Amino acid sequence: MALEYLHTMVRVRDLDAALKFFELLGLVELRRKEVPAGRFTLVFLATEPGAPELELTHNWDHDEDYSVGRNFGHLAYAVDDIYGLCAKLEAAGVTILRPPRDGRMAFVRSPDQISVELLQRGEALPPAEPWASRPSQGEW
Repeated sequence: MALEYLHTMVRVRDLDAALKFFELLGLVELRRKEVPAGRFTLVFLATEPGAPELELTHNWDHDEDYSVGRNFGHLAYAVDDIYGLCAKLEAAGVTILRPPRDGRMAFVRSPDQISVELLQRGEALPPAEPWASRPSQGEW
């Protein structure tokens, strides 16, 4: 039997903030499951039906931030215009931790500190300001 990739699950403290962030990236909600007995909500996102999914798990009674471990790694998405998406994210208040100085790669974090890598689809774009001279900041 072949192995089939289904989804990546991350826990989120504020479901609305997480949804807003991932919608800015271009993901859409495919389905949602409310589990009152377990006091949690599952929301599955993807770029389109049939594409790999991201499962957001919101535990209703968990109000503290989840611990952040770099051993999780990151989510990675190919994008058509890395400069345009980074500008859109920044305009919405998202900090670009690793700017796309090379026209190829950037890193941001979700409201729950999930590291997200953005990769330019195809060839790297020519280096351009304001990104080319901007330093990295924080952990990504």
